[in-house]
Amino acid sequence: MTSAVTFGHKDLSRALCHGISTAFGGICGARAAKEANMLRTMIIALTLAATPALALVPINENPEIREKLLQGFIGDAIADNCPTIEPRNLRALGELNKLRDFALKQGYEASVVRAFVTSDTEKAKFKAEAAEWLKAKGAEPGNADAYCTIGEEEIAKNSLIGYLLRSKK
Repeated sequence: MTSAVTFGHKDLSRALCHGISTAFGGICGARAAKEANMLRTMIIALTLAATPALALVPINENPEIREKLLQGFIGDAIADNCPTIEPRNLRALGELNKLRDFALKQGYEASVVRAFVTSDTEKAKFKAEAAEWLKAKGAEPGNADAYCTIGEEEIAKNSLIGYLLRSKK
């Protein structure tokens, strides 16, 4: 049946007319053409139904990508505001590469990924979200101790934020 998909309309009609297809028996003439069209449409519909839809959400709305990038921005804010914690730049680069590979496997084009991670607008949004997250945990600019406490907690939990940071204590 799957080889019939590669047949043209006339080849399929002829196959049906000569009784090659056991499903339809020997059908000739206009009826064969109609049956061939219906069969071809049904095969295409079934093939499309079995194929998963690749409806991608915009990359800036993908929850996994957003969450991991947010964790990185939170880590950056902690490292920028706590004198006893520094970023692990090679780990951060490795995580960015993993995230890029994930995005590409999801079906996002390389140009879309590149535009997203270099967008000043998106960076500003993530910095604002990171600041809100940190504020909810008690950290505000000028309060280095709060940033350090949160950073040390994340390092101890071995969260992604903590994985991207190193304590100099």
